[in-house]
Amino acid sequence: MATRMIPTLETRRLVLRGPEPQDYPDFKATFSSYRSRFMGGPLDAYEAWMLYAAEIGHWQIRGYGMWMIHDRGTEKTLGMAGGWFPAKWPEPEIAWIIWPDVAGHGYALEATHRVRRYLYNDLGWQTAVSYIDPKNLDSIRLAERLGAVKEPDAPSIDGNDAVYRHPAPGALDGSQLAHGIEMEIANYADPLFKPKGFAID
Repeated sequence: MATRMIPTLETRRLVLRGPEPQDYPDFKATFSSYRSRFMGGPLDAYEAWMLYAAEIGHWQIRGYGMWMIHDRGTEKTLGMAGGWFPAKWPEPEIAWIIWPDVAGHGYALEATHRVRRYLYNDLGWQTAVSYIDPKNLDSIRLAERLGAVKEPDAPSIDGNDAVYRHPAPGALDGSQLAHGIEMEIANYADPLFKPKGFAID
């Protein structure tokens, strides 16, 4: 089977590429740590390896998946964001995770905003959700900053996660929400910006 070409996405500060073998150590370190407690972790070495293999395989099976987030200037890997739809998921999800040592700089907001635009405009998604552990307040705040709204009656993965529905493509184009997200990203890109009270990521 031919290897699927994964598009590269770019933002003001970031380059998003498909997962590569050299990205695995950062992935393993994060998913073996307390940082992954809301995403099924911490994982042992075998579980981390299998999940990373699934990240790569998801692109081949679904035609989309999770991008590795890289700093544009340094090439440092910062985390992951993308579309995720494994077996038993009720519907396709937009997901993200930032490595713990680089959290708090708006990378997840910037990457996920770009990923959502690709999924909507290039792949034709008409809706998307994010499944979030109710105790994961940082991710809930990020989902809300992206305009996602909690949908109590939507099917969840296991009955314990909260479902946040992202705005439809038409509700985002040229909207006040989209402009607000762009303004926040611009603030984070300003080297003099020192956020106080902002949600992590």
